[in-house]
Amino acid sequence: MTIALSRRAFVRAGLTAAGGLAVAALVPGFAAAAIASGEPWGSDAAFGPEVGPFVVVGPDNSITLRIAKAEMGQGVLTALAMILAEELMCDASKVRVEYASAHRNLVDGNVYQSMGTGGSSSVRRSRVFLQQAGASARERLIAAAAAQWGAAAEACVASGGVVRHEASGRAATYGELAGAAARITLPTEPAIKTPDRFALIGSPLKRFDTPLKATGAARFGIDVKLPGMAYAAVANCPVFGGRLRSCDASKVTARRGVLAVLPVTNGVAVAADNFWRAKEALAALPIDWDFGPAASTDSAQFRAEYRAALDGPLADGGGHGDIAAALASPGKRVEALYEVPYLAHAPMEPLNATAHWTADRIDVWMGTQFPEQAIQLAAQAGGVDPAKVTVHNCYLGGGFGRRAVNDELTQAVEISKALGRPAKVVWTREEDIRSDRYRPQAALRMRAALNGDGAPAGFEFTTAVGSITRSLGWGKVENGVERQAVEGLANCPYRAGALKVLVNLRNTHVPVMFWRSVGSSQNAFALESFIDEVAHAAGRDPVEYRRALLADRPDFLAVLDALAERSGWGKPLPKDVGRGIAIHESFGTIVGEVAEVSVRSGEVKVERVVACVDCGHLVNPLTAAMQIESAVLYGLTAALFGEITIRDGRVEQGNFDSYPIARMADAPRIETHFVLSGGDKWGGLGEPGTPPIAPAIANAIFALTGKRIRALPLKNAALGA
Repeated sequence: MTIALSRRAFVRAGLTAAGGLAVAALVPGFAAAAIASGEPWGSDAAFGPEVGPFVVVGPDNSITLRIAKAEMGQGVLTALAMILAEELMCDASKVRVEYASAHRNLVDGNVYQSMGTGGSSSVRRSRVFLQQAGASARERLIAAAAAQWGAAAEACVASGGVVRHEASGRAATYGELAGAAARITLPTEPAIKTPDRFALIGSPLKRFDTPLKATGAARFGIDVKLPGMAYAAVANCPVFGGRLRSCDASKVTARRGVLAVLPVTNGVAVAADNFWRAKEALAALPIDWDFGPAASTDSAQFRAEYRAALDGPLADGGGHGDIAAALASPGKRVEALYEVPYLAHAPMEPLNATAHWTADRIDVWMGTQFPEQAIQLAAQAGGVDPAKVTVHNCYLGGGFGRRAVNDELTQAVEISKALGRPAKVVWTREEDIRSDRYRPQAALRMRAALNGDGAPAGFEFTTAVGSITRSLGWGKVENGVERQAVEGLANCPYRAGALKVLVNLRNTHVPVMFWRSVGSSQNAFALESFIDEVAHAAGRDPVEYRRALLADRPDFLAVLDALAERSGWGKPLPKDVGRGIAIHESFGTIVGEVAEVSVRSGEVKVERVVACVDCGHLVNPLTAAMQIESAVLYGLTAALFGEITIRDGRVEQGNFDSYPIARMADAPRIETHFVLSGGDKWGGLGEPGTPPIAPAIANAIFALTGKRIRALPLKNAALGA
């Protein structure tokens, strides 16, 4: 399946005579579904009879589907609503979509299950219970109609928002039946559809939130305004682990509009009657920081420490066979060291939160990937019972993992409580980049012992990387190994006589956290670059060598073969263009990518990327393709430019001039093809497209120039000589 989408064509097709936007119909009868309003957060109170916590049916036959995951550009509101609607058999012209209430989930026994959005898990971990919720609601509506008519439920069918008894010709709308259906308890839950019976899932559908975002009606956290709200700008300690010693508030409190200077967790804030005045006053505020012992550290020191950490002490990260014997056997040896820097998340919408603290409750407006955790953070900061916290989750202007831990929320609650009024905290772009929780820095040493025919007798992979678990304070790491440190290495798909993964978890004072594709982002770069090096040492074509090592993995082979065909592997290229390949599995999805790259005057330009994907099944092919394209561009940005460096203990980068992202001129032509294996496989899609792009680019550069890229970003590579 190949997906091509023209944003301009969609907007043009969606324009109505009234000058607004309409969601175009690609699936008959499911065209008019939309978000209930620009404010996506739902209410704790039902708008009509609930036919289960996910489904509300109004007397006007309107249907509200509640979604328990955050929409941050990945299309999850549309995909999850499609899963519900597949089973509900509803009248799509009456459908609306909103966020489920995290407060209700807390006080009502987790009726929405986990509401966290991350790990490419929204579809793969929600599908079954959402199908069940839709099927249960449908059967309760049928049961209500059957009871009303004195008919057998088996003789009634539901479709298009209507239940019919075909033998008698009677029919009733969902709205007419909802009240009775809400009171019905089914003796057993109905079976859900299998993929061969899907009518809606798997069909391309335009995203429901696009019209609101195109017209500016969508409410992001940064858009929130409340009566009497104060605005706050925050300065966090520039050196992580440092603290505020003092500040001279008298220098700014007489400024127009300034309300207060307040200490907050990790720093100091200035509150004013608008954000500009708060920001300017903060810039003029004399601050005395206690930077602590980390103030003497820098990136050169960290790089040396991570390299040294590869020599131990090392924990056992898994493997098989006798690696010592493999490395001691006669044959060729290949060894390489790969390095990656810290990376910022840099979402387009910088971190922000609005809080209204009162003695008996806290209301929060923000975009968060984990509203359940946000409740706990707000309760702790405000000194109230978590059951008295309501999170009004907004659209997220990008998350990539950063909005899973909400430092800005704690500060907003502290300020609101101190002022006794609503308070909105906005981190400037500089604060957002310099006070992030970063993708870990890492060094990886890769070794291979080759037999006489070039096949690997053994692989040894050693990684020195920061522990995300320790950095977040989530507890100890048993046996010195955490899953994200070894993902893609411990489950290396390539056949070899032996495999050993060794780990040294080493943290600096720089906080680290989940970043789009997590450990796979650095591990795929090292592994797929190294496999190319091993193939070259064996005198083999990179695709053919991978095919030989993946003989036991038909799922990988299907993607690899499709990728070779779709990319034109082996066909002639212009003399100044090289072609590289990488394939990787993460979050239950295999993604292979071929990059075609030119290098002119030392500048790398990615001309074309072909991606082949096996996630098992697709809910919405359009948003699935968008996620792969987005992931490719996010990883391309990191490969070309991404680098957070430390000097005197603090982050040097502060805005997009020093931490650039890929722009239109940097974007390649991207072709996405789905090679779906079906069965029980339902993989994630938000992240798996990111890991292969950096090694594919690096391998293309080698194919073109003969120079190996073993350290990122590419902006530091000397390719002009």
